[in-house]
Amino acid sequence: MSNHRNRLTAVVALSGLGLLGGLVSPAGALAAHTGRSADVVQQRLDALVRDDGFPAALASVTGKDGRVRNYTAGVGDLKTKGRVPVDGQVRIGSNTKVFTAVTVLQLVGEGKVDLDEPVETYLPGLIRGDGIDGRHITVRQILQHTSGLPNYTNLLFKNGFLPARHTYFEPRELLDTALSQKADFAPGTKWEYSNTNYIVAGLLVEKVTGRPLGEEITNRVIRRVGLRHTYFPGVGDQTIREPHPHGYAHDDPKAPLTDVTEMEPSSGWAAGEMISTPSDVNRFFSALLAGRLLAPAQLKEMRTTVPAAELGQGVRYGLGLSSTPLTCGGLAWGHGGDFPGYHTANAATDDGRAVTIAVTELPGDLDQVGRIDTDVDTALCR
Repeated sequence: MSNHRNRLTAVVALSGLGLLGGLVSPAGALAAHTGRSADVVQQRLDALVRDDGFPAALASVTGKDGRVRNYTAGVGDLKTKGRVPVDGQVRIGSNTKVFTAVTVLQLVGEGKVDLDEPVETYLPGLIRGDGIDGRHITVRQILQHTSGLPNYTNLLFKNGFLPARHTYFEPRELLDTALSQKADFAPGTKWEYSNTNYIVAGLLVEKVTGRPLGEEITNRVIRRVGLRHTYFPGVGDQTIREPHPHGYAHDDPKAPLTDVTEMEPSSGWAAGEMISTPSDVNRFFSALLAGRLLAPAQLKEMRTTVPAAELGQGVRYGLGLSSTPLTCGGLAWGHGGDFPGYHTANAATDDGRAVTIAVTELPGDLDQVGRIDTDVDTALCR
């Protein structure tokens, strides 16, 4: 949810964290593949570590010429003070939603799913609750966050994230947690971000294909565009497989940070479970915008947006994809994501530019979120 000004609410809901206090870490900034210490992107990453207290920051920038520049700042491990791996793997949180949405839209292109059919058609009898009825919620509303389904993350970590960080959650358990609440609004009457929508989307994929969601995303998206450092963790896989910076979190902003690098990611599932690198995230969004993953009709549907003002001025949301005005003109497309220990902000443009920035602690306030979003805009517009 990188461009999203309400991201802090989603962060708290997902991880059970309150406002996160900063920890001033040794800068130890390392510019990688740039050769220019005065590069504006490096300066902004250094500031995220020095001024905002993030243990580490990573970035990958792809220019219109296709040239990739990677950057790091801070330390990859607060205990050892080890360097940040260049283009290291991180948990990409809600960027997972875009992979899930692409998979659903591919099924639409194959004639197996209709965006304007009720969810009931594909998941009969499953979506029921107080003011909730899958017969009156369409697939489009699920992907666009206009369904009114309450967010399961409102309740999942109500006693804090840390005690449950190694607990495995079945997708149906996440859905049942959501359906124990009252509907937020009548379907189609407003826009409101809810992770529950993408749990439903993941269940739909599995029902229609008869295969696990992670397998479908791997075959339909990851392998198709050659994302060599991106994966959907399997059941019980709590590690990050390749070189990575450690991620940190705490339930109490006054408490020391806890290393949460190894944790159970199933609480995110189709809404937020995946792992990738900044350059792979850029490669994915660039391939998506270039039409390498969806037929023109489905890509047009994905980019048909509604206002999402709570995410920021001018931000609009399509089918798992958001658009944001750039200060240098035009629109950037992306999503971004949060998962305990990691925050990613990213955007790509139709002319081939792409930027992803990751930090290794969730932002503690909206000002920090805004500064990272500004850094993305700066990198795209420089």
